[in-house]
Amino acid sequence: MEKKRITGTSLDCSSIVLGSVNFGSKLSEEQSFRLMDAFVEAGGNMVDTAQVYANWLPGERSLSEKTVGRWMKARGNRSQLIVTTKGAHPDPASPQIRRLTSELIAEDLEGSLKRLQVDELDLYWLHRDDPYRPVGEILHTMNELAQAGKFRYFGCSNWRTYRIAEARDYARKHGLRGFVCSQVSWSLAKVDASRIEDTTLMHMDESMYRYHENYPMAVFAYSSQAQGLFSKLGESAAGMEDERIPPMYRLEENARRYERAKRLAEELSRPVSQIALAYMLAQPIQTFPIVGCRTDEQLSDSLQAADIRLKPTQIAYLEGKQDMPE
Repeated sequence: MEKKRITGTSLDCSSIVLGSVNFGSKLSEEQSFRLMDAFVEAGGNMVDTAQVYANWLPGERSLSEKTVGRWMKARGNRSQLIVTTKGAHPDPASPQIRRLTSELIAEDLEGSLKRLQVDELDLYWLHRDDPYRPVGEILHTMNELAQAGKFRYFGCSNWRTYRIAEARDYARKHGLRGFVCSQVSWSLAKVDASRIEDTTLMHMDESMYRYHENYPMAVFAYSSQAQGLFSKLGESAAGMEDERIPPMYRLEENARRYERAKRLAEELSRPVSQIALAYMLAQPIQTFPIVGCRTDEQLSDSLQAADIRLKPTQIAYLEGKQDMPE
């Protein structure tokens, strides 16, 4: 798997990133280690985790970070990886309390460093925003922590476009370091905004896409396979009525996108799931899809998508902007 330099950094990241939301909780430590081993063996070097992962479940907290930390310690491979995590997410038990004060950001960060068993992160993300807090205050905190050697670069996750723009402008005006990348939900599937249950999750939309076109900044796309939407459509006769499909994806346009992806998959002799992921890899803005896998087979399928090179005409076809290219 090839690596790409993350815009504005010295970090070379594998084209596909491994998600770890279920590591140590829904997946055992043994299963999690096996997936990370296979990912690294295939050329992967970034495992996406977060302080809050699994904290909505009863029992031990921050299991994903702890599992990734124990794996790195056991394998002795910290230097081969882009070590990253996310903080500043409200505690599921107190969702009304935003964790964007200087003290709470530092508290989350120190906890993550201990659980990952490292002294410094390569990339640290603010998992949520507090739109009522001045963006300058947040950036000053992040710059102080970077200067203290806690992390090399920092990004934002689930921030709205106007706040990302405000942060960029403030950093430039005041000579500060700013966000180098953003995490957002994005896939081949369209989203019905009126049926999104968690409104703190940001989904790629037209304004955000245009922003990234105008101001180059890497996008790390979670839910990059629309929670398995296209595979489920291929497996079930129920179509969009399949109860496993989240309501926000139940759009006729997604049924049409599935049919187009299916036709292109047949043309290229590839599974539809790989076409959906290859769509993300072929975006004109720098995009690193994050894949969440529970089995060795799912991981292998996802990683094979890295070998597909879709053309702009094929991207346009999948989006319904033109007929099937010759």
